[in-house]
Amino acid sequence: MDKTPFLAVIGGSGIYQFPALKDIQTLEIDTPFGKPSSPIVMGTLHGKPIAFLARHGFGHVYTPTEVNYRANIFALKKVGARRVISISACGSLREDYEPGHFVIPNQLFDFTKSRKYSFFGNGMVAHIGSAEPYCGDLRKNVLEAVKKTGTTVHDCGTYITIEGPRFSTKAESNLFREWGMSIIGMTACPEAFLAREAGMCYVTMAHVTDYDVWHVNEKPVTVEMVLKVSKNNTLNAEKAILNLVESLPPVSHCDCWDSLKNAVLTEKSRIPKETRDNLKILFD
Repeated sequence: MDKTPFLAVIGGSGIYQFPALKDIQTLEIDTPFGKPSSPIVMGTLHGKPIAFLARHGFGHVYTPTEVNYRANIFALKKVGARRVISISACGSLREDYEPGHFVIPNQLFDFTKSRKYSFFGNGMVAHIGSAEPYCGDLRKNVLEAVKKTGTTVHDCGTYITIEGPRFSTKAESNLFREWGMSIIGMTACPEAFLAREAGMCYVTMAHVTDYDVWHVNEKPVTVEMVLKVSKNNTLNAEKAILNLVESLPPVSHCDCWDSLKNAVLTEKSRIPKETRDNLKILFD
């Protein structure tokens, strides 16, 4: 059987393993950007090879800022993954996006401040297009897979990524609502943009755990609240992944894969050999 991943899954808060995986093999992957948050767990679902990575490490040991996003995405690309589903807990900034609901966002707003945002630098400059940060085709498939679980899922929304690890103030939360943001989390950026640099299809499967701190009739978000709602959400997320793997068509070329076409501005002769060698896999 081909061991190239049919799909890669990044597990967020509360998802540190994927019990449905069979024929498990754990891979320790090195990257030019250090070690990923966890080993890559390879297994099968419906007989198809799946790669799983725990974003915050096994046991949740990394804050959203401490997560080595570059190493995580690079490691998944290194094992051959071309399609990535990120499972992410989030807060709702809309009355109709209730705790327990799922959202498949179509837009991102990056409000982080202290992260490594790109694979490029060190003598090599590239500018990717990110007007549509999520893969449109994969979004449709994920949406249908979540619908099949019977849970409420919203098609589209803007995910604002804050630095964390603290939750928002009420002033911040209300401002984000005025800006038209739909959901709030701490991990979609720069993960989505790195996946685009790596020529990978990427989608966030966001599950709502709370109303952040803006809602006057609800208590402000706490870790206890997140974990309580997240438990049921996690079960639905796992069911959705099973549905997705069963229905998703075979891996085929997507426009996401061409993100670096004409994106590098640096003259080839000016790119240091070490940088060129380190980033070679991004152009495969």
